[in-house]
Amino acid sequence: MLDLTLLPAYLVAVTLVTIAPGPDAAYIVAVAVERGPRAGLLSATGMALGMAVHVTAAALGLAVLLQSTPLALMALELAGGLYLGGLAVSTLRALRTLRTLRTLPTARKPLARAAATPPDRDILRRAVVTNLLNPKTVLFFAAFLPRFTNPDRGALWPQLLTLGLIFLVVGLVWDSAIGLCAGRLGQGLLRGPTAATAVNVAAGLTFATLAGLLLKDVVTAL
Repeated sequence: MLDLTLLPAYLVAVTLVTIAPGPDAAYIVAVAVERGPRAGLLSATGMALGMAVHVTAAALGLAVLLQSTPLALMALELAGGLYLGGLAVSTLRALRTLRTLRTLPTARKPLARAAATPPDRDILRRAVVTNLLNPKTVLFFAAFLPRFTNPDRGALWPQLLTLGLIFLVVGLVWDSAIGLCAGRLGQGLLRGPTAATAVNVAAGLTFATLAGLLLKDVVTAL
């Protein structure tokens, strides 16, 4: 059972950590601006699903394994960097589709846009994978959550799991708000072809930057 005397401080800490800009928020903004509010919400949901895995892993001790095995951490960071790099390339390649849309008759453009939009399951899957391939999340949980546990209240893993779920819910609410706002902003920008190209480039560069940060950690560790 949680130590309720520690809960207010934990909620304040979780709120501050959640609203601080980070890779997950940058990813959600990039997708939402490019694809719209629905994609933003799906990405936020995908991040929450990935977080659920991290929370469970932290509670069961995977973080200890990653900390004691540098190669495991490096492998995850490398995989995450390559995955985000692939997203950056595919997003920038979509500029060809935008150029094609400009040449289509007006009546055919909505149909072409719909055909170019990935299915909901793909947007959700990409967000889950992006979150899962960021090992810093589970390491953060391992370092952060134990500070708000109390051994006198029983086994630690149920306390860690509960604290992690609270973190997950707060993050989902915040990320969903970010996704909605960024998606609505993106819909306004995408009314013009030049703006649509700029948004697409910005999304691709965001993915590339996130990939670079992960790969930089791998190179530094070598």
